[in-house]
Amino acid sequence: EGRLIACEHGDRRISAMPLSGGGGKKTLSDQVNGKRFNSPNDVVAHSNGSYYFTDPPYGLPKYENDPSRETREFGVYRIAPTGVTSLIIGDLTRPNGVALSPDEKTLYVAQSDMARPVIMAYPILADGALGAGKVFFDASTLAKQGLRGAPDGIKTDRDGNVWSTGPGGVLVITPTGDLLGRIDSGEATANCAWGDDGSTLYITSDMYLCRIKTTARGVF
Repeated sequence: EGRLIACEHGDRRISAMPLSGGGGKKTLSDQVNGKRFNSPNDVVAHSNGSYYFTDPPYGLPKYENDPSRETREFGVYRIAPTGVTSLIIGDLTRPNGVALSPDEKTLYVAQSDMARPVIMAYPILADGALGAGKVFFDASTLAKQGLRGAPDGIKTDRDGNVWSTGPGGVLVITPTGDLLGRIDSGEATANCAWGDDGSTLYITSDMYLCRIKTTARGVF
C-alpha cells in the first residue's frame, strides 16, 4: 500500500505512514486487552494481511522494573487483517528482531537475552496463528568466546538463509540452522537490512553504519 510501518518506543505503538508525503501517521495498534505495550521493537508484514511484532522493555526507562509497564509479558504479537491484536508468543524474555522465511511459512524471532541468546522458529498456520516454536540457532557458543552482541536484527534471503546480527557481527545461517559464516563488524551490531537490488546488506553497529555487497538476494 506504499506505507511505512513503524515500531515506536516513545508512543508505544505500531504506526503506519504514507510514503507519498500526504497525510499523517495512523495507529495500527497501541494496546492489547486494554493494556499498553512496553516498547514495540521490530515488525514484519505477511502477505495474508497480518503484522507480527515484538515488544521487549528496551524503550522503558527502567526496563522490566519501569512503573509505567502494563503488560506482564515481553511478547510477540499479531495484528490480524481485521485490526485485532493478540499475543502469540509469551514465553521469551527479550524478543527482538523478526523475519519471515521466503515462503512465509516460518516466523523467526531473535532473542537478545545473553542468558539465552537464541533464534527461534515458529510455523505460521493457515489462520495466521503460530504453531509450537523450536530453537533454530543457539548463539551461546559464540557469546562464550567473548564476541560482543546478541541476536537482534534479522533478515532472510531468497535461498532461505537467515542473516542475523549477533555475537561478533552478522551471522549467516542456513535454512537448517547451521552457521554458514559471519561478517565480522568489530563492534556490537544491532541491525541489518537489504537495500538497492537486494544484494546490498546495510549494517548498524555501536559506532557506524556500513554496507556490504553480497552474492545473495534479500527478502524485503
